[in-house]
This record gives sequence, C-alpha cells and structure tokens, in this order.
Amino acid sequence: MPLIFLMSLQHASLPKKVVTPEDVRHVSILKATGLIEAEIAPALDGSGKYKNARNAIVMRITKDGIAEINRMRTQESQSKPARRL
Repeated sequence: MPLIFLMSLQHASLPKKVVTPEDVRHVSILKATGLIEAEIAPALDGSGKYKNARNAIVMRITKDGIAEINRMRTQESQSKPARRL
C-alpha cells in the first residue's frame, strides 16, 4: 500500500533508490499525488510504447506528504482502544 510505503520513508536515509517493482509503483503513485519528490523513468519509451520503470529515486517527502503521515498517525491513535489499569 503506498501510504504504508510513505510512512516507511520517514525513517529512511534520503535520497533512496527503489528497485522492487511494487515499491516503484508506490513511488509513482506517491509522486503523482504530490506526497514525495522522486526521479522515475518516463512511462513511455522512445517509440511511444508503455513500459514499467525499473527503478526510482525518492528525493524527499513533501509538506503534503508529512501532513498525510501526521493525519494517518492521528487516525491510528484514535482508533486504538484505551488501556484500562
């Protein structure tokens, strides 16, 4: 899930090279939604045919990305039941 991948990036040393196909897809989605800045190969080759990128480099998490992480943390903490002593 792209948002879980986004949360994992906050603990990563950036820039980070991503090579697994699933993570490259996550990078593509997060970049398209403005939550990260990343370098990723174009989806079209020189002849105009679609191709999957083989790798990507995540440069940084954007302000919107950080806000999304904080929103997810808040939701997570509110959904946990309170502990009784």
